Amino acid sequence: MSLIQDVVTFDADGALYAVPVGRVQEILDLRPTAAMPNAPAHLLGIIDLRGANIPVVDLRRLLGRPDAEDTHQSRILVVAIRHDGQEAVIGVKTDRVIEVTLLDNGEMKPLDEADMLRWAGSPLMGIGRCKGQVVSVLDLDRLFARVDLAVTEEAA
Repeated sequence: MSLIQDVVTFDADGALYAVPVGRVQEILDLRPTAAMPNAPAHLLGIIDLRGANIPVVDLRRLLGRPDAEDTHQSRILVVAIRHDGQEAVIGVKTDRVIEVTLLDNGEMKPLDEADMLRWAGSPLMGIGRCKGQVVSVLDLDRLFARVDLAVTEEAA
C-alpha cells in the first residue's frame, strides 16, 4: 500500500477517478473552447485562462469511453503534467468534480502488471477507496504520455 495525500475525485462515464490535489491548479465551470484545425478527437480546443492558452482534452475520449452531453455539473480540471521532460498545463473535461478528500485510510494500492493482466500503458497510478467506493487514481503523466501533445505544447 502507498500513502497518498489529498485527492480530487471526479466522475467520467459513471466511474470514479482521482488525481493528487497537488497536480490540480484549479477547477473551472465548463466554458466554450476555440476549436483547433486538424486536432485529434480528444482535443476539444483552447481556452483563455487569464491570458494563457490552455488546451482542453476530453477525459472520456482519452479513456475510450463514449461521448455524453455536457451538463451543469461538467467541469474542467486545470492540471500540471510532465511530458517529454517538459512541464505543461492542460484542461481536462470531466462529467463532474465530486470533492477534495482523502482516500479511505489515506491508502492506495499500486498496480503491477499481474494486477492489470499485463495491461501495458495503464494510465492508473493505483486503486483506492473513497467512502467505500472503488476509485481509480490516474497517473496524469502516464495518461498524457500516450497522447499526441504536439498541439498542446505549441498552445501552452
